[in-house]
Parts: sequence; C-alpha cells; structure tokens
Amino acid sequence: MKIILVSAVALIDTDGRVLLAQRPEGKSLAGLWEFPGGKVETGESPEVALIRELREELGIETKASCLAPLTFASHSYEDFHLLMPLFACRRWDGMATGREGQTLAWVRPEKLRDYPMPPADLPLIPILRDWL
Repeated sequence: MKIILVSAVALIDTDGRVLLAQRPEGKSLAGLWEFPGGKVETGESPEVALIRELREELGIETKASCLAPLTFASHSYEDFHLLMPLFACRRWDGMATGREGQTLAWVRPEKLRDYPMPPADLPLIPILRDWL
C-alpha cells in the first residue's frame, strides 16, 4: 500500500484556540474539518512543506523554528496509508484566511470533537487537548 506523507499544524492563538479548516466541495472528504497542512512534496521536509502550505492555503508566514513537533497520525484508508506529523505553532505573521475556498474556525480545545473530522485526525484531538 502506498504511504502518503502529509504535514499538519495546530495553529494556536493567544486565547488558546486551535484553527480548523473545512475541506471544500470537490475535494475528497469535503465538508470535514481538519488541521491545516498538506502533502510533503519530493525533496521537502515536513516543516518546509507546512510553511509552503500555510502560505498557499492561509496566507500566513511562519518559520521552522516556530513549528514544534507534537504527535503524529498513522491511518490506513482504502487506497493508501497516511502518515501525518502534527506540529504546534503559536507564532506566525499575517491573518489566516481561507485562500482556497475553505471555511475556517477558531475552536477551543474542548470543542474540537464537535467538528466532524477525517478518521486520521480524530486520534490527534485528545493528545492536543491534553497538551493545551
């Protein structure tokens, strides 16, 4: 089974809320909420991929030194296996906006379960909640 490496981030604002993005129509798992991020391209580290994805998807800038590895997800879907490191980030420049049509929500850690998420993201919630 093919392994796909995807890098994700828990952006945490000064009020301790976490940013979730809703997958837009036309993408797989449309309508579900996820931690921002994306596929790691050939030649990229997970941190470099995440910095690129945050710029492209949310219009914000951050540095590798601001990305703290927190945990990871390992989940088998029907056609591939997803390996997804989750980083925590509290420092970035700019205001996050959905540049690819996605809806964004700043969510308190105890409310993360109220948002339907892809199966790979669900095990990350208790780890993130306990860490915050």
